[in-house]
Amino acid sequence: MVLVLGLVGFTMLMLVLEWIRADMVALLVVVVIGLTGLIPSDRVFNGFAGNAVIAIIAIMIMGEGLDRAGVLALTANFVMRMARGVESRLGLVINLVASLFSAVIPSQALAALMIPVSSRLAARTGVPLSRLLLPMAFCILTATNTTLIANSPLIVLNDLIASANVNLPPGAHTIPKFGLFSVTPVGLTLALLGVGYFYFFGHRLLPGHEDERLKVTPGRTESYFAETYGIVGETAELTVTAESPLVGMSIGEVEQLHGAPLILAIKSGNDARMAPPADHVIWVGSVLGVLGPREQLNQFANNQLCRLSTRMRQLGELFNPTRAGISEVVIPPVSRFIRHTVGELRLRKRFGISVLAVNRGDQVFRDDVRSVSLRAGDTVVLHSNWRDLALAAEDRDLVVVTDIPKEQQRPGKIWQAVGFFVLAKCLALFTNLDLSVAMMTGAIGMLLTGVLNMDEAYKAVNWKTIFVTACLIPLGWSMDATGTAAWIAQVVLDHLGSASPWLLQLCLAVLTLLFSQVMSNVGATVMMVPIAISVAVATGGNPSAYALIVAVSSSNTFLLSSGHPALMMVTGPGGYKGKDFLRVGLPLTFLVLVVTLLAINLLFH
Repeated sequence: MVLVLGLVGFTMLMLVLEWIRADMVALLVVVVIGLTGLIPSDRVFNGFAGNAVIAIIAIMIMGEGLDRAGVLALTANFVMRMARGVESRLGLVINLVASLFSAVIPSQALAALMIPVSSRLAARTGVPLSRLLLPMAFCILTATNTTLIANSPLIVLNDLIASANVNLPPGAHTIPKFGLFSVTPVGLTLALLGVGYFYFFGHRLLPGHEDERLKVTPGRTESYFAETYGIVGETAELTVTAESPLVGMSIGEVEQLHGAPLILAIKSGNDARMAPPADHVIWVGSVLGVLGPREQLNQFANNQLCRLSTRMRQLGELFNPTRAGISEVVIPPVSRFIRHTVGELRLRKRFGISVLAVNRGDQVFRDDVRSVSLRAGDTVVLHSNWRDLALAAEDRDLVVVTDIPKEQQRPGKIWQAVGFFVLAKCLALFTNLDLSVAMMTGAIGMLLTGVLNMDEAYKAVNWKTIFVTACLIPLGWSMDATGTAAWIAQVVLDHLGSASPWLLQLCLAVLTLLFSQVMSNVGATVMMVPIAISVAVATGGNPSAYALIVAVSSSNTFLLSSGHPALMMVTGPGGYKGKDFLRVGLPLTFLVLVVTLLAINLLFH
């Protein structure tokens, strides 16, 4: 028990401080569990083969298939028609659509899909993006408990219940597992609460004045990037003459010169490319595609003995707006780019992408951007070919905010995607198949019919989430097997005395939502569900109700932008500050807490 408590404390500390990556922490914990024999060695890695993990993998693949088939693009058009440009109606429809999809698509993946949709709608209607993204993200979290399909804590719940059943005291009734729609009454109530909350109170709680940076909605417009990041000027061609001192210099050396414009492309001979790497050498006759104010370009051309042309004669095809342009991306919490400088990532050489600026809260980095170390939630301004950007985004290291043309869409496969998705849900609902088998049936159906290929399926899976989930499940098993959960439950009861079931449930819910603010919701669920079940058994309560209160409360993470990956992803594009989350999230946290307790107790009365 001491060892288990030590592992729990270590896990919580590392997930909060982030000194070690979350997936590495989880792997370390599961290895220690195996080495110390807390659970039998043949069960240590069973989390990877558990129904929860396999179901999550299948759901991620199906979510990618729906996106490839263009379901989200059709959604944007539907929202546009329904809203008719009215801000209150636009917000309502976006929140309803986000709530609907959150029942079947994991919240982080859905946020990544909905941000460009919201950006497109904001650009078309003129409604500030900051008044759309935060309500959308919050509604995703309030509605994610509608089914057992999209919410990782709910999917993990059945595995934790199965472990608890093995270690129940003699005479205790076996705890039944939850069905696909067992939690729907609770989830629907919370979903309606989220949508109604923003419909009636959103205009009062959302930022009352628009940040100067956000007066223009994101898009491929010069005015937006000039207002937001100070990226001003126009594109032009600089032809390097034989007399120019630039001959023989590298792109990186030229960029260090005083008054140098942004170098976005180069043509040497017949070879033209976007985003030349820093070590690319300039020769006589090289044509540089540059961006900057007219006066700066003229002065630089005169000083460096280059010919300036404001008409894109030789690089026009590269700068065609249908093929390339400026865009914004967000660094998600699972990105491998985090803690690396822009220079270390070598984005120009690897992907043909130029980084123009980095936005972090109220800070905008434009000078010496190569030395900026990236963090989760940063908004990065890029110039690239749209195809190169789409390829770079496939690895999930960045999320494209700007609505850009997508060449990989397969609208002809939309009926196959929707059909197999519905089939998977029907198998889960109307048969006795495990959730993992039902969901994987839909995923393999999409693969066989060409909705997406295997490489795309591999990239669709967020492996960090999978490893964290699979490796923390044994920690919950060890809490049951060693009696740690029962001991903690007894300590809680000793201090609370003869408290009412409502007070016990409130304490469990508050502890869970507080843990979830600073660590993963899966981690909070794994730690708290065994304790909740032990408290219920000891007091004669319904273990299913207590376990469900914990699982649902783990998504009640509205107080901090770092409380959930979906919230971190909208912070940059929306220009939100910590006080915005507290002002909007504090009342919603209280309402969700009260409604959760009432709805679950009514459901299990």
